[in-house]
Amino acid sequence: MILTTFLLFALYVFFIAAITSYFDVGLISMAAIFGLFSLAQWYFSDTLALRSMRARIVDQTEYPDLHASVTRLAWQAGLPTPKIAVTSTQMPNAFATGRSKNHAAVCVTEGLLNLLNEDELEGVIAHELAHIKNRDVTTMTIASFLSTIAFFIVRWGFFFGRGRNNRAAAPVWAAVVISLAVWIISYLLIRALSRYREFAADRGAAEITQNPAALASALRKISTGISMIPPEGELTSQSEMNAFFIIPIKVGFIGKLFSTHPPMEKRIERLNELQYNF
Repeated sequence: MILTTFLLFALYVFFIAAITSYFDVGLISMAAIFGLFSLAQWYFSDTLALRSMRARIVDQTEYPDLHASVTRLAWQAGLPTPKIAVTSTQMPNAFATGRSKNHAAVCVTEGLLNLLNEDELEGVIAHELAHIKNRDVTTMTIASFLSTIAFFIVRWGFFFGRGRNNRAAAPVWAAVVISLAVWIISYLLIRALSRYREFAADRGAAEITQNPAALASALRKISTGISMIPPEGELTSQSEMNAFFIIPIKVGFIGKLFSTHPPMEKRIERLNELQYNF
């Protein structure tokens, strides 16, 4: 993670230096406005993620066992108890979101609650709490911010180059090419960073529960459960949440190649290795 973060930092330093040399104030101002929208998206990340999954915050009277598990595991992790949400989808999955430890939410699906036993469910919840503890939403937001700006420049740079003479348009097209290269490289680095964050969350879950085998068993069940759901319908509409889910929805070979998560088999292998330490 340190190496990947350093490479992203070096890439972004180059990007900022190059773009400020080529683009005029007008486009930089528009990028700044886009940045404000990204900041707002991060600030309201918990609300936006829950709404996208049609999840609702539940109280202790509705899901007493779930509340008890999240509260106890959060205490063991040294965290405030996050908001607890449930979504009615039968796809077994879970995710955590929120800009800070004090503004976080853990969401599980009805399919997950029906599929896992108590120990497996606690392993999944602990994984999501580890994401909160590691401030992964903030980490990935910061890591992807300039990548998003680069994509924005690539997408809209064409319009800034049109209508100008060749001499005036040349700097714009040069910046578009630079932005495209930065976006492609940062896209790959961010996915590498995301995969390392998943390994870290798995390890964090093992430390919280002292039971890595339970999370490994949960990952197997979740993966099998997702594979049994028809590829249309729920899977198609919810695949945009892949970066948040504990197990991403597979969307073909390309989707697997550029997945935000490491292979499930590798995660289980590492969890099995951790089992000997507990």
